[in-house]
Amino acid sequence: MGGHIIMQTLSEKGLRLVKSAEVGEENEASEESSKSLLTIDEYYQHAEQYAREIRKTHDVNEIIRILDAVLSETRDLHQSDEMSNTRQEVSDAEQKIESLKHELALIRELVHTDQMTGLFNRRGLDEHFIRETARADRSKNPLCVILIDLDNFKEINETYGYPFGDNVLISLARMMMNALRPTDVVARYGGEEFVILLPDTEIDEAVRVIQRLQRTLANRPILNADNQPVSISFSGGVALRQADEHQHAVIKRADEALSRAKNIGSSQIEVAP
Repeated sequence: MGGHIIMQTLSEKGLRLVKSAEVGEENEASEESSKSLLTIDEYYQHAEQYAREIRKTHDVNEIIRILDAVLSETRDLHQSDEMSNTRQEVSDAEQKIESLKHELALIRELVHTDQMTGLFNRRGLDEHFIRETARADRSKNPLCVILIDLDNFKEINETYGYPFGDNVLISLARMMMNALRPTDVVARYGGEEFVILLPDTEIDEAVRVIQRLQRTLANRPILNADNQPVSISFSGGVALRQADEHQHAVIKRADEALSRAKNIGSSQIEVAP
């Protein structure tokens, strides 16, 4: 299902849930005071505006933000003494909105996560790159980008089978997540390539990070189908992002450094100029 269709479906569902938060029947509303009617009318107008905003956006984060606003106003309505006759309806609406928020959060994770390794995918990397580069530009702190590639991965798949190759990718992903800082970002860039963002890290320290990861992987051979250990290695390219440098530019420099490393041999590291 394409992203546009997914977002269209979510928008329609969001609109239904927003409308479910409309409280009371018309005859009940007519019994309220003029002040209460104004409060209900304002809520209705806001709900319609939120529904229009949901229809316009394809950003799951933005939809969740809108639903947070809807939920806040719905709870305010729920707590109003004037709405005692319709509190059950409002409570139902709150639960439905919370449920939709949860579903959207799960979808957001799926959209930004590589399903095999559990790392960020390219879309997730894009989002974190924007965030980290904005922070680096504000603080004037360094940000290093590492591109790594498993050595001889095609031969590994051909020799031991694709399930073993998948296990190699999963094992490498887990090893990196356990070895790196919580502030570091790891993404599967494609196939057997991975990108690591190291905030507040100079180039020499970034090289030491790769070396430590290489040693850790070398000390943890992966067992094949015959329960025999297979040594796995990777090579890496490191680039220190320049001020205001675009994501594609810095990754391109890291990729060029990686190519030089691969041309030298296995388990090599090269630094981008």
